[in-house]
Amino acid sequence: MKIFVAGATGRVGQKLVAVLQEQGHFVYAGARKVDQIDESENVKAVFTDLHASVETLAESLADADVVIFVAGSRGKDLLQTDLNGAVKLIQAAEQKGIKRYIQLSSVFSLEPERWQDRSMASLLDYTIAKHYADSWLINNTKLDYTILQPGTLKESEGTGKITIGSGEAGGNSIANVAETLAQIVTAPKTIKKVIPMHDGETPIKKALNIID
Repeated sequence: MKIFVAGATGRVGQKLVAVLQEQGHFVYAGARKVDQIDESENVKAVFTDLHASVETLAESLADADVVIFVAGSRGKDLLQTDLNGAVKLIQAAEQKGIKRYIQLSSVFSLEPERWQDRSMASLLDYTIAKHYADSWLINNTKLDYTILQPGTLKESEGTGKITIGSGEAGGNSIANVAETLAQIVTAPKTIKKVIPMHDGETPIKKALNIID
């Protein structure tokens, strides 16, 4: 399968590209800093600027079968990258006729009633940006979307085990998030689903296969 990854040089993106390649997929690794991408037989670097027009972004998608959005500005460009950049890439996928779209979001992005929790204070603007990007994907497209909502990302070793839908904002190893995104590509039960997750005790593939 040919997969376009937006944000391929980020913390999640780097691991995701590696996992997808290991699984035998061909990856279009989209990023502004293409010099940071190690190209190979199954990985092609693609200059991708989320400030660009929808038409330009659509050209970047080439002949991809799936788009995975894992780009982020780390709080420095929330409106243009995390919100509007996400929406423009969604529109670009639609323009290209790509149906499968996977978006990395954040825990509680679609639950405004949780935003006043003390633990959410430092991430409020980020969560609001994610809220509107996620809402656009759900309400304004006919894409076969999946939205993955991890809690805090941690630079810890991946366990390959997660918990889905616990209602809590648990921690997530970046490796587990990347592996979960990669598994979602071939997990049909995840289509049209919003999936809250954190590190847990259930093997990732099993967790995705028992989604209602």
